[in-house]
Amino acid sequence: MSRPTTSSTAARHAKPATRRNALPARLSPGMACDTAFRIIARRHLDAVLAQHDGTCRGDPDALHQIRIALTHLRTAIRFFSPMVDDTLRPNVWAELKWLNSQLGMVRDLDVAIERIVAESGDELAVIAELQHWDEKRTESHRLLARALQSARYRRLVEQTSTWIESGPWSTRRSKEAIRLRRCTLADHASERLTEWETKLLKKARKLRKLDVEKRHKLRLLNKRMTYSIESLQDLFGGESLTKQKSILKKLRKAQRSLGQLNDDARGQALAASLNGAGLDASNRFLNRKREKKLLRTASAAYRKLDKTKPFRSADLAPSSEPEV
Repeated sequence: MSRPTTSSTAARHAKPATRRNALPARLSPGMACDTAFRIIARRHLDAVLAQHDGTCRGDPDALHQIRIALTHLRTAIRFFSPMVDDTLRPNVWAELKWLNSQLGMVRDLDVAIERIVAESGDELAVIAELQHWDEKRTESHRLLARALQSARYRRLVEQTSTWIESGPWSTRRSKEAIRLRRCTLADHASERLTEWETKLLKKARKLRKLDVEKRHKLRLLNKRMTYSIESLQDLFGGESLTKQKSILKKLRKAQRSLGQLNDDARGQALAASLNGAGLDASNRFLNRKREKKLLRTASAAYRKLDKTKPFRSADLAPSSEPEV
């Protein structure tokens, strides 16, 4: 019998807490928000765990997918705030943020190296330069694998799972806490999406004037909106599905442009920080013409989004039957 690998052993130990509640397989518009949160959060935590072994092995695609799943999970927590804002949430959030930072450094290096290779081909000078970047990436992957096999990671999974299932947020007896848990998903989602879209479009109107940091915050807000709509996929049908697809298309177009701008900024910072890669390498990520083009694309997407009517409860309720 073959001996299990370290990563697979760690993955078996890092399992969610026992799930007491049997939940519906799909979301429905009349579903209470506490049930909806558990369904969505479970899905994304399971998706994180599914990519654990591949990420430990250094698979770039697994790393990308685990980051997406983790961001989806963190977005769900924000989406159902203030319902889930209890005494344990700050610690759960801090640990998820720690995991995101561990994943982020490696992903930034992967993206930066891909960019250099794509634009420079097999020039000898570039090959020599990339050796330094590859060494840094190898070391970062090693540290990431260690983090994913650590006791801290296992505690994170167990703690987050337990909190999703039965955290203090789920048993508070104040009238407001009960109201938030019982609020229908359609009503909460339409209110939250309208709030976030209004904030997003207000900031997007000033896109060309934003510095790198503020542009990064706009990108995160765009991602939050996109991932929330994706998590509500079960609720769309007919005309509302067409509307959802149209809105997602515009958000993703803006997201791609803002993401490339952010990758450029991160690549430049990484190049400047790596000994031996210095100024020449950082210049690879500076391209004013490219920046203007990406800003134009994002701005155009936001102008089209601004003409689209915000989601209403009716858009999220193809069936008016309440959840039993």
